[in-house]
Amino acid sequence: MLHGTIVTGAATWTVHKYFVLLSEIWDALRAAAEADINLAQAIVDSAGVIVQAPDLTVCYDERGAKYELPKYVLSEPTNLIQES
Repeated sequence: MLHGTIVTGAATWTVHKYFVLLSEIWDALRAAAEADINLAQAIVDSAGVIVQAPDLTVCYDERGAKYELPKYVLSEPTNLIQES
């Protein structure tokens, strides 16, 4: 679909469902990244996410869409100055 294209009728719902599904997968990946390992496994399993890389950097949904997470979103920052 081109940027600026107006979608009407049944196509609107198809597009809406697709983006809601993507949003749900991204939300699940974020929750898994912020959880402990056991909870993270339960989250990705329940969302139907297939984890390709053990560090969550490469995942797929049940439709085969690829999700790539940069390593910096999966770890705490190490270069911040502590305020006293």
